[in-house]
Amino acid sequence: MTKSVPWQERLSTGTEAVQEDVIRWYQRTKEGKAYVPDMIWGTLQTEAYATVILKQVVRFLGVPDDVPAGVAKRMERQGVLHDGNHHYDVILGEQALYTNIGGPTVMRGQIDRLLRDIDLPSLALGIIPASARLVMFPAPAFGIYGEGDTVNVELVSSELDITDESEVALHHKMFDLLREGAAYGTEAVSLLRQAQSFWAKSPLTE
Repeated sequence: MTKSVPWQERLSTGTEAVQEDVIRWYQRTKEGKAYVPDMIWGTLQTEAYATVILKQVVRFLGVPDDVPAGVAKRMERQGVLHDGNHHYDVILGEQALYTNIGGPTVMRGQIDRLLRDIDLPSLALGIIPASARLVMFPAPAFGIYGEGDTVNVELVSSELDITDESEVALHHKMFDLLREGAAYGTEAVSLLRQAQSFWAKSPLTE
């Protein structure tokens, strides 16, 4: 079964209520997975990075502007990385380290955050190098939550929750194949250091 909810309906009262829902998803997900090819996974975002993202969402969709409250809830959800009761297997594309969200200062802070958190016991952070030879083509971003039985996909106009067993199984299979192309440990840190150096020397304006 696939449930689709338009973003303008989902965010009709602003961003805070949705973030509250996400906190509940994460709290009941003991072992989660997320694949995000071109931006930073929400639960690893800095306050500055998340603020830019939610402002863009509000402007694009024309929904109520409660960005500070929404950002506060997004920061609250990051508690699952520190409570000792959860584990998240996260794969980013290398492009996520270079997609310019908010300018060099925001991006420097974001890369610093990833370098700080990469060794958390609750986190397995892999980064797929841009030149990695993949055994499967890249997929759109998705997360796997609950008891590993729900896939969440965010589209431009709507959010999808997929619970059909065979479809969920395909997403698990896709995640495992993408993981084969990801760098972990010191190799992932090296990619982060390269991005850190890029943003430190970036000629781009704020």
